[in-house]
Amino acid sequence: MINRKNLLTLLVVVPFPLAAMEGKPQSVELGGFDFTPSLKVSEQYDDNFRTLPDHEESSWITSVRPTFLLQTQTRTSGYQLEYAVDSRTYQDHADADHVDQALKGKSVMEFDSRNRLNLELGYRRAEDTVQTAEPRENDKYTLKNGKVGYTYGARTALNQIEVSAEYQELRYRNSGTLNDDKEHDTTTYIGTWYHRLGGSTRGLVELRHSDFDYVISNSPRNSTGDAALVGVTRDITAKLSGSVRVGYERKNFDNSDVNDYSSPTWEANVEYKPRTYSTFYVNARKSFEEGDDGANTVHDTSTRLGWRHTWSPWIATDVHYRYADLEYLGVGGRDDKLNTYGASVIYSPTRWADISLGYQRWKNDSDLDDQTYTRNVYMLTFALTL
Repeated sequence: MINRKNLLTLLVVVPFPLAAMEGKPQSVELGGFDFTPSLKVSEQYDDNFRTLPDHEESSWITSVRPTFLLQTQTRTSGYQLEYAVDSRTYQDHADADHVDQALKGKSVMEFDSRNRLNLELGYRRAEDTVQTAEPRENDKYTLKNGKVGYTYGARTALNQIEVSAEYQELRYRNSGTLNDDKEHDTTTYIGTWYHRLGGSTRGLVELRHSDFDYVISNSPRNSTGDAALVGVTRDITAKLSGSVRVGYERKNFDNSDVNDYSSPTWEANVEYKPRTYSTFYVNARKSFEEGDDGANTVHDTSTRLGWRHTWSPWIATDVHYRYADLEYLGVGGRDDKLNTYGASVIYSPTRWADISLGYQRWKNDSDLDDQTYTRNVYMLTFALTL
């Protein structure tokens, strides 16, 4: 049977800690649940938060982000509910002020050593200020999702099978008809067969099918997506961990006048820890994304490299670089090359407090002059827990 530690690992995908932290946030008992509050307060200067070619929109931005986590677990089940609010105040452009909210619920249930069920529900109400449909107005949207997954096979077995189904609903709250062409429902089915190759390494074969149904009648973006992939995955306890998938995908549009597309596809999410205090990571992908700015679909080929290192019990650093080639298909003649750089230094004077100082730069070179921009963000963040 699954133990409490494994259940918590399944429920929570833990990001790299504000790296010098040795301990985890403390919780308090609340009605049989572990209640874990946290707070992030940041001040940042963004010299182009509208990502315009002429840098017309810059501002100091104050962000206050409390998060509240409830979780509980038994010998055979685990449950988690998280609510987060991010209030952003733009000191020089009040029209960009907004409050984002996100609610997520997850559960893991193990009926016996071979049968496990995962459930997930999510709701997000947010606004974006970058790459918006109207340069002077936030993109205001609501995203709902529900997912169910089933796994057959013991964790130490030679073979395992996972199947899942997910539904997403994307809606916009802009005035008039702005962004109406982006509203759609997505249904995705995934089936994966794992075969243990030895130790912490498993091979896999995966099939995916997605259906994209747009709200606007006869939208040219109504389509289906199919992909077949093979790959390997290694447990997070290994020095070299993560997964790599390669395969082929096809995007078929309902409208016969719209060209279908097919291409090799891949995904890689790999971490290498030569020491417990130092981690190198690679995230890479090549896939079709939903259309934007008139395109029927966007072909995204991107790679992100990073290095996280803890220099002492109080000081850590995190640096990363990302390159993305974004090909806008069906709109004619647009190809973006996006380079992103970032670095931060994290100071942890106590277990419950972190102070980070960071910088990020975006440089987008596009075939369209009005989509070419640079953006620099300077950040000071305080993170507090119990």
